[in-house]
Amino acid sequence: MFKRILIANRGEIALRIMRACREMGIETVAIYSEADRGAQYLELADEAYCVGPARSNQSYLKIDRVISAAEVGNVQAIHPGFGFLSENAHFNDVCRQCKIDFIGPSPEAMRQLGDKNTAKQLARKAKVPCVPGSQGLIADEKEAAKIAAEIGYPVLIKATAGGGGRGMRVAANEPALVSAFSQARQEAEAAFGNPDVYMEKYVENPRHVEVQIIADHHGNAVHLWERDCSTQRRHQKIIEESPSPFLKPETRKALCDAAVRLVKEAGYTNAGTVEFIVDKDQNFYFIEVNARIQVEHPVTEMVTGIDLIKQQIRVAAGEPLPWKQDDIKPRGHAIECRINAEDPARNFQPCPGKITQMYVPGGYGVRFDSHAHAGYVVPAHYDSMIAKLIVHQNTRSEAIDSMKRALRELRIEGIKTTIPRLIEILDHQAFFNAEVDTRFIERTWPA
Repeated sequence: MFKRILIANRGEIALRIMRACREMGIETVAIYSEADRGAQYLELADEAYCVGPARSNQSYLKIDRVISAAEVGNVQAIHPGFGFLSENAHFNDVCRQCKIDFIGPSPEAMRQLGDKNTAKQLARKAKVPCVPGSQGLIADEKEAAKIAAEIGYPVLIKATAGGGGRGMRVAANEPALVSAFSQARQEAEAAFGNPDVYMEKYVENPRHVEVQIIADHHGNAVHLWERDCSTQRRHQKIIEESPSPFLKPETRKALCDAAVRLVKEAGYTNAGTVEFIVDKDQNFYFIEVNARIQVEHPVTEMVTGIDLIKQQIRVAAGEPLPWKQDDIKPRGHAIECRINAEDPARNFQPCPGKITQMYVPGGYGVRFDSHAHAGYVVPAHYDSMIAKLIVHQNTRSEAIDSMKRALRELRIEGIKTTIPRLIEILDHQAFFNAEVDTRFIERTWPA
């Protein structure tokens, strides 16, 4: 087992990893930018090193500075968390070249699954359903129009790199396709440094369901059931829950089994998430693999009783999985709400600044994951998520009631947050009836 781990991240996920390491008797080395200097959570690390100015491309994304901190801190492994360098195969390579274990999949598996086009080819090989579309990357508008005519409109142009909805455009007809193709390429180039795109048939009003998997270095791979992430705004998840209230039992089994087949085909190890869209008839299609821990991993932890961060570390250290698939039994229902420093009344405008008051909810089945506190200054340089509120109860209706109570109890003053909109969503009859698709928020609360 590792004696010391560097956490190549910040905020809530850095604190989450620190806590897991502390319970395992592992020392931690934190890194921080000038914007995070003095942050309270850094005091819980055994050592902390500044890696640069506030901007992430000058600090958290600077591979040489992160590696320098790891070498000075004398660590045996690096946990990348999510975001930043977590899915950077080159960083993964550099860690291993420096004799530092990377807590995640191999660089080769990361490259295969990080490229959506290659991942789709692997999925087809593993007999995992894929959305009809191009067999590879699309060279130009002429090829795009030809494929669209074959699969039928509407179509979705997608960047092969990256995520978060960037480099994605929907086209309902050929004139719109020409514009969508150009816009998607330009956005992908700007966001990811890679303009390559491919095309899929656009599945209207889909559910977004993902499967948590974990695999060891001894040939064992299991799923930890699914999460429903359909409540989104502009492809950004807002509320996640498990189990999915939409899936039939036979669909759930087929979808989870497909996820395991894919990661075995890719030779994947450690934790990861296989994402699918599901149409109104329960047909499911592979989207992508997130080769890292997810923001919403606590939902799975609550229903399975498995600490995913600890299990990531154990797998990276070479330990076999301690259970077989039949041992993993979900219990009850969990819901997670992301608390963002944004103003929903102003089209979710970011709202950095000082938190003057903060009251955290509690009670049976309530979990609050956050690095924020009264007096904390939310920086303007990073993702606006400042907390995750998670509840776990016996039934979905009980979980909804518990979450609404906890949200109303949660008080964050000094800045605007998404709490009021989250309460509105949970109060909506469509959410209670599990009649939510990925466009629900845009239809119900148009900007």
